[in-house]
Amino acid sequence: MKIICVATNYAPQGIESGAFQPLEVPVIFIKPDTALLRNRHPFFLPDFSTDMRCDVEIVVRIDRLGKNISRRFAARYYNEITVGVGITACDLQNRLRERGLPWEISKSFDNSAAVGDFVPINSLDTGICGINFHLDIDGETVCGGNTGEMFFPVDEIIEYASRYVTLRTGDLIFTGTFASNRRLEIGNHLEGYIFDRKVLEFWVK
Repeated sequence: MKIICVATNYAPQGIESGAFQPLEVPVIFIKPDTALLRNRHPFFLPDFSTDMRCDVEIVVRIDRLGKNISRRFAARYYNEITVGVGITACDLQNRLRERGLPWEISKSFDNSAAVGDFVPINSLDTGICGINFHLDIDGETVCGGNTGEMFFPVDEIIEYASRYVTLRTGDLIFTGTFASNRRLEIGNHLEGYIFDRKVLEFWVK
C-alpha cells in the first residue's frame, strides 16, 4: 500500500479560485505506508520539529489494479472516501526549501497521514463532486471546503498519477489540501467530517 498525495488543489483561503492559477498538471508526491495514522490512534509530536501543522483533504481508496487509466474509466477504480489529515513539519520543510533540497521527508514521516473511516460514495447524494468536508480542532472549525472546488478532480488525478505509477488495491489518494495554518500542540483534539458525519478523530500527545 502506498499513499499518493496531491499538493495544493484548492485556492488558498481568502483568495477566489479565479484569482489563483494552479500548475497545468497536479503536483504529486508519495508517502510510505508507515506514514499512515489510523483513526482514533494518537499522534505523538516528534522531536525533530517544533512547528507541526496540518491540513484536511478528501481521501480516495483504490479498489482494483490499474495502470494508464483513462479519465472516463477512473470512477471504476474507487468506491469509498474519507477525510484525511496530512501533517507537515513546517520548520523542517522551510529549511530544506531554502537550500533547494527535496522536502518530502517533512511530509512523509511516520504517522503523518491520518485517515478516517471510509464511506461508500453511493451513500452520498452529491456523488464525488459535491462533498462538503471540514476539520475541527478542539471543537472549532479551522478549515474545510467542497470537492467541487478542486482544480484537479479525482478522476483527473487518477488518470495523471496512473501514467507514472501503477495503482493497486488499497492504495490511498490524498486529493489535495485546505491548510488550517494551525500549529499542533499536545492535547489538541482533531475531528474530521464529511458533511455532518464525523469520520475521523484523534488526539495529539
